[in-house]
Amino acid sequence: MMAQILRSHLRSASVIPNRMKMGPYLGVTRTRMMSTHKSKRNMREYYGLLNLDEGCSADDVRESFRKLAKQYHPDGGSSTADSATFIRIEEAYRKVLSHVIEQTNARQSKVEDTEEEEEKFKYKTPQHRHYLSFEGIGFGTPSQREKQYRQFRADRATEQVMEYQKQKLQSQYFTDSVTVKDVRHSKERKITQAIERLVEDLIQESMAKGDFDNLSGKGKPLKKFSGCSYIDPMTHNLNRILIDNGYQPEWILMQKEIKDTIDQLREAILVSRKKLGTPMTSAEQKQWNQVCEQFQENIKKLNKRINDFNLIVPLLTRQKVHFDAQKEIARTQEIYMTLIKTKEVKDKNPYNIDPGEGEKTPGVKTSFFNWMNVWKFIKI
Repeated sequence: MMAQILRSHLRSASVIPNRMKMGPYLGVTRTRMMSTHKSKRNMREYYGLLNLDEGCSADDVRESFRKLAKQYHPDGGSSTADSATFIRIEEAYRKVLSHVIEQTNARQSKVEDTEEEEEKFKYKTPQHRHYLSFEGIGFGTPSQREKQYRQFRADRATEQVMEYQKQKLQSQYFTDSVTVKDVRHSKERKITQAIERLVEDLIQESMAKGDFDNLSGKGKPLKKFSGCSYIDPMTHNLNRILIDNGYQPEWILMQKEIKDTIDQLREAILVSRKKLGTPMTSAEQKQWNQVCEQFQENIKKLNKRINDFNLIVPLLTRQKVHFDAQKEIARTQEIYMTLIKTKEVKDKNPYNIDPGEGEKTPGVKTSFFNWMNVWKFIKI
């Protein structure tokens, strides 16, 4: 009997400390639950004070606070202005805005965590199989890569259409621009390279068929076309072939073009001056001024061509200086006056017929020297 009583006292003594140990934890849990419930209730009141529902965005919170501030701000001058209400509204605005931002950040972090988990467990195609189709575009499953490849093709087609329209507009309105010239030059270079590859393929095909086996002089050394031992035979042969086929460097062709152009301009302005009388009337003077203006414009264009020539000419001594339009016009006037004087001399002695042989020679010499003066002005 005494043993049972002692056993019951020991059990009660062991239970009491455990209850005392659990007491604080139960109180903390009960307090946390009450505070959480209270905070939720307060947050609902804040939302109701701002006339908002839970789940709204931060922009909605700001817009609602702006409207209520206009109504209840003490300095707003409204009939409903109340400082106490405005203080409550401001407090609700801060609480609700921080709550909305926290929810937004939590949702974003949750979405990111979900995407990371999906990325970990997503099936990944082996690296070597990515490039077996779709031009190596895209990643993921075959259906996803197909969608990405379709989008890539659409984007590429759009870029090509835009580039084509851009080139078309440039060719229409900017024919002399540097960009258009570069594009044109690159196209010509591509065409030239394609032709060279085609010719090389044809030569190789003919050699494989044996078309070059029966050529005359097969196995014999090539003849040197120059007696100079310092010139590379291959270079000399290539130059000879180019010359025989009419090839000329670009700067030589441009030099010839400049010379022909200035000769044509000089001849044209001289012809225009011959058509006008001496002395010129007011109408003829006006016409001569127009001719001179057009001549000056042509000289400007020719000087631009000279700039291009000076950039590509290989020798400094071959470079040209600009033509002066005023000097050319004055030169034309001098040639015209010389021609007038020569014509007057011829009119006086049309055939140089004089009784004495000694008197005939001075007339011939005079006309000869006059023509020499004209030729000197033309050569300048």
